[in-house]
Amino acid sequence: MLKHPSAWVPLALTAAILIMFGLYFARVIAPDPTGDEGTAAHLFQIWIVLEALTVGFFALKCLTAKPKEALTILGLQIVFALVPLSIVFSLRL
Repeated sequence: MLKHPSAWVPLALTAAILIMFGLYFARVIAPDPTGDEGTAAHLFQIWIVLEALTVGFFALKCLTAKPKEALTILGLQIVFALVPLSIVFSLRL
């Protein structure tokens, strides 16, 4: 089931946001000196919306066809999505 784009796209989006966090913490992406949220924060906000839409689409599409496999992948998608969210909330970024 991971061959379907609706299954792996949310995982890829999360991997991309984690790479962005790594670049931000390594200071490759510099914080905005003007005090604005900056590009990293805007990308994170866009990621939240895209992640919710893609996980929701996967749930609607696959839970009726193969519920056991879909629940496993849905759980994986949710756990992966919680990692960046926990980083932002724990560091108060």
